[in-house]
Amino acid sequence: MTDEQAVTGQTLPEDTIISTTKLFVGGLDWNIRGRQLNDEFSKFGVVKFARVKLREDGKSKGFGFVEFEKPEDAAKAQAEMNDKELNGRVIKVDFARESLERIKAREERAALEAAGETTPATDAE
Repeated sequence: MTDEQAVTGQTLPEDTIISTTKLFVGGLDWNIRGRQLNDEFSKFGVVKFARVKLREDGKSKGFGFVEFEKPEDAAKAQAEMNDKELNGRVIKVDFARESLERIKAREERAALEAAGETTPATDAE
């Protein structure tokens, strides 16, 4: 059992890690988009990106992700924003969990984009 499992009581798949800079934000108002999410979280530090996940019809799925440059900024945002009200809804903020496979694919896309071999993927996170 890992320290994380001992603290949370959760067992994560072996190929899953918990990010130190990327936050999951759930329970969002249906009208919130990435720009407002960025505005709300940027008071804690430099936000690399803020994205609200959308359905195919363009409507919000009610959750999103915010990634900070520094782990300490993400930790402060998580502690202060979890269970806070945003646009009339109580939001849940936790550190994002990602599979190693997804992380590797994102890094490969970024390397290709940096080399000019492909165009950036949209909403790939």
